[in-house]
Amino acid sequence: MARADVAAREVLDKAGIAKPPVDPFLIAQELLGVLLVKTEMKDDVSGMLVREPTRTVIGINQSHAPNRQRFTVAHEIGHLQLHKGRPLIMDTDVRVNLRDSVSGMATDREEIEANRFAAALLIPEPMVRNEISTLNFASAEDLVMKLQARFKVSPSAMNFRLVNLGILPNPVDLSS
Repeated sequence: MARADVAAREVLDKAGIAKPPVDPFLIAQELLGVLLVKTEMKDDVSGMLVREPTRTVIGINQSHAPNRQRFTVAHEIGHLQLHKGRPLIMDTDVRVNLRDSVSGMATDREEIEANRFAAALLIPEPMVRNEISTLNFASAEDLVMKLQARFKVSPSAMNFRLVNLGILPNPVDLSS
């Protein structure tokens, strides 16, 4: 099991969360003591993690869809749990991680790991398999749509998670 998966499971266990949907806002605020701030950002920036000596802040692009905001918070929690952060030259000792179009393409190792953490936090494998065992579905597309609604993630995130878990052999076409 990858480091990101283990870290996500530890957070879920510590939070006592065993059923979907997982609330990353609650985890950030209540469990980790993170200040969440919804604010205006350029459209290609989903969020950012700012670590100051006395507080940690996750900024969230307020114009993004609620499910995307949930993934962004989970992604930033991943950075907080797994990475020391990157320095930003400012007047204070601050470390920042941005979730932007580069991190969305997942070409950087830390971004790939934070995305994996977010998927494992919001769509944990045991919960997915349990939900599937209780659902009636007519097709792979139907399964993706029912699960994404239950877990409060985007259809695309659920689609790829099911492929990554080996539940679906390939992503399904959700364009119709």
